[in-house]
Amino acid sequence: MQKRCCFALMIAFSVSFLMAPAAQEIVTADKFLAQVGDVYNSIKDYQARLKISSGKNDMEGTIIYRAPNLIRMDFSVPQEQVIVYNGEVLMVYLPEYRAILRQEVAGESKSTGATFASSQGLVLLRRNYLPAYQTGPDPVPLDDKNPTPVVKLVLTRRNVSEGFREIRLSVEPQSKLIYRIEARTVADELIIFNFSNIVLNQGIPEGRFAYDAPASANVYNNFLFKSSN
Repeated sequence: MQKRCCFALMIAFSVSFLMAPAAQEIVTADKFLAQVGDVYNSIKDYQARLKISSGKNDMEGTIIYRAPNLIRMDFSVPQEQVIVYNGEVLMVYLPEYRAILRQEVAGESKSTGATFASSQGLVLLRRNYLPAYQTGPDPVPLDDKNPTPVVKLVLTRRNVSEGFREIRLSVEPQSKLIYRIEARTVADELIIFNFSNIVLNQGIPEGRFAYDAPASANVYNNFLFKSSN
């Protein structure tokens, strides 16, 4: 009887040992980034507070997004500055210069209107950058001042034609929402995007992406590149 019990325990131990690796599936950085993309692909709209830091310059405001490619940013710093993309035209209002920068976007370049923190932006990141964990798959504090747990990814460009040499994403592991993006340009300039107070799927109407700039502002068309139309 004792031998049978020992034999049964050995079998049970062996089975549990063999099944343990299958129960703890390893999530690679690429798979984790794909999960983040799946979450953003399911988002119909979102609103968040946005802070952009570049060198000594800070910009703060609110960003709203409506799938698939409507984006609007209203800034409090600089006050009254607005960036709007309606899927066809990118428009930037610079109140300091009473100027409207207007760019028509056509063809495949339309996808550039999507921010990194959108379904289209994440598709481009997975296509053009190679992801890896910065410190591993386990959550770590966002920074020394913010204890919010995040998973940190480092994305390195697959070819030299990309405008950013490296991109770092800080992702809340449960919601899979991006809280911070750190993008380093080829000129070694660091641009940081911080997202907070994120609200999802509240039914943002399309009309909120319409923008009537001041009539006194000067309009500068195709300030980035010439339109193909």
